[in-house]
Amino acid sequence: MEQITELFQQNHEVLLGYLLKLIAAIIIFYVGRMIARGVSGLLERSLLSRNIDKAVVSFLSSIVYAILLIATALMALSQVGVQTTSFIAILGAAGLAVGLALQGSLANFASGVLIILFRPFKSGDFIDAGGITGTVDKIEIFQTTMKTPDNKLVIVPNAKITGNHITNFSAEKTRRVDLVIGISYDSDLLKAKTILQDIINRDERVLPEPAANIRVSELAESSVNIIVRPWVKTEDYWGVYWDTLERVKLAFDEQGIGIPFPQMDVHIKKEVQE
Repeated sequence: MEQITELFQQNHEVLLGYLLKLIAAIIIFYVGRMIARGVSGLLERSLLSRNIDKAVVSFLSSIVYAILLIATALMALSQVGVQTTSFIAILGAAGLAVGLALQGSLANFASGVLIILFRPFKSGDFIDAGGITGTVDKIEIFQTTMKTPDNKLVIVPNAKITGNHITNFSAEKTRRVDLVIGISYDSDLLKAKTILQDIINRDERVLPEPAANIRVSELAESSVNIIVRPWVKTEDYWGVYWDTLERVKLAFDEQGIGIPFPQMDVHIKKEVQE
């Protein structure tokens, strides 16, 4: 007992220093854990307020919490004198190995996070992305599922989507229908424009504002080209597009307005035998 007392008296400053470091490490760990929980909870509430899938939110918040907790533990160990350089080196090497092994998956994961956070499109939108044109069915963390107009299910990696341009046809409430109608040079131009204007005016799906634009756009090699550009609701786009083409053809046939078509002249040369 006397030896223990004497040892304590001789080293009480060193022991007191270790005790203070241990207390500081415990405080750092608990405070850091509270901060990690707070940041994770704040991130979760922020993502949920943007109507992001709960499973994805839980996954992301767990990753953030784990990263912050590991950093806190390293700080606490460093406080008590443990050399954390080797731990950091091991974690870095492990992270590099995993990253190289899962390079494609990690790229898809990062792209999925970007799509979920910035929402360039949502489920039900008709888009052109990753070389596929179709309706978005599901947005998942690694891939996006789309249905083509002919009802094929296509699974597109998220990295391929974010690595190229994205065209969202459903993002706006209205769209402009762009048509080019060619008539022959010997047809009545003013009459053709009047017919086109009447077809547009009779279609209830065409919006009054902005007003439809009907103009001569080009004097081409074999036709006078007229642009027809009415504005419609996004869901009426294809219906107006197809119906307008059909009505133009029927009306022009009835009124004698010619629509040029490609022609080929074949010349047969006959050799004269002597």
